[in-house]
Amino acid sequence: MRAAMIGDNCIDYYERIGRWYPTGNVVDTGVNMKKLGLDVSLISTTGTDENGQLMASTLRDLGIDLSHLTVQEGATAVTFMDLVDGERIHGDYVEGVLEHMAFSEEDIRFAAEHDLIHSALWGKADQVLGEIRKRSRGVISFDYADRLEDPVVLRTASYVDYGFFSYHFGRDQFIEDFLKDMVTRGMKHAVATLGEKGSLVFDGKKYYEYGVFPCEVVNTIGAGDSFIAGYLHGVLNGLSIEKCQETGAKLASEVIGVFGPWKI
Repeated sequence: MRAAMIGDNCIDYYERIGRWYPTGNVVDTGVNMKKLGLDVSLISTTGTDENGQLMASTLRDLGIDLSHLTVQEGATAVTFMDLVDGERIHGDYVEGVLEHMAFSEEDIRFAAEHDLIHSALWGKADQVLGEIRKRSRGVISFDYADRLEDPVVLRTASYVDYGFFSYHFGRDQFIEDFLKDMVTRGMKHAVATLGEKGSLVFDGKKYYEYGVFPCEVVNTIGAGDSFIAGYLHGVLNGLSIEKCQETGAKLASEVIGVFGPWKI
């Protein structure tokens, strides 16, 4: 099975401790899916600087298909980070060449050929998701992060099979109603990750709740992306919702036990 990741990439730079790594919402999800055995392609734009070279060489070494990674003159996106007691702190974001990233007709055609097409809120693929939906028989998934009220949610919900949302307040009436509304708008599964309280899924019939695997936390970066990778891997392999949640939770517990955003 083939999965296309279409959207953002950047370098996370921890200036205070002098560490950095290639990342991005769809990059992290894609790498974790690759490590679970899927063929993964990245559709994105990186810069001509050393950070762009690091991005490309790292992902190429991991076996990611970069045939549709555009290299544009300029700087690769950078997020300045800090780490306090295992919790990542986001600082300034320099968008670089992603400011003008756009997806071509060829990118859309290529994405639509895959069994799974995944994107995320800051990846600008929401602008072409409807066209991909028209052409693709594959699964479409989208990571909306914690921006439940962003206009992108309602604009894309009917194109998305599996929508992922981050919610910080545990299971309550609000998130139950929200997930139900997303399924009403066209999603097959609406999924909320609840941090240390696990995850909640609505499939149009019932809610499924699952916890977390206890682990030592080194860096919480990548927890959501790795959960999504595990969940979608389960979907593509025909697993039950509970097993998809379990796979996602297990992978997330392994990722937050390392410094970087994916399982070593």
